[in-house]
Amino acid sequence: MPTYDYLCYSCGNRFESFQNMSDRPHETCPSCGGPVKRLISGGSGFIIKSGGKTKTACGSDVPCCGRGEPCGKSNGCG
Repeated sequence: MPTYDYLCYSCGNRFESFQNMSDRPHETCPSCGGPVKRLISGGSGFIIKSGGKTKTACGSDVPCCGRGEPCGKSNGCG
């Protein structure tokens, strides 16, 4: 079941909701009852497992920026 993020126009409350894709989006804030909008999410990254050791997409053991080069190099991500 996907997780959707919402932002309230009135009070600025940001909240998550686990909903089926076929469910109607929320229209009101659970805190103040004001109107909300569903935010576009960046989704989640992916993890490549190799030899029983978890690695990120760039092959490093630490989180990376998603580029092809390993993290910590002079590629602007660490």
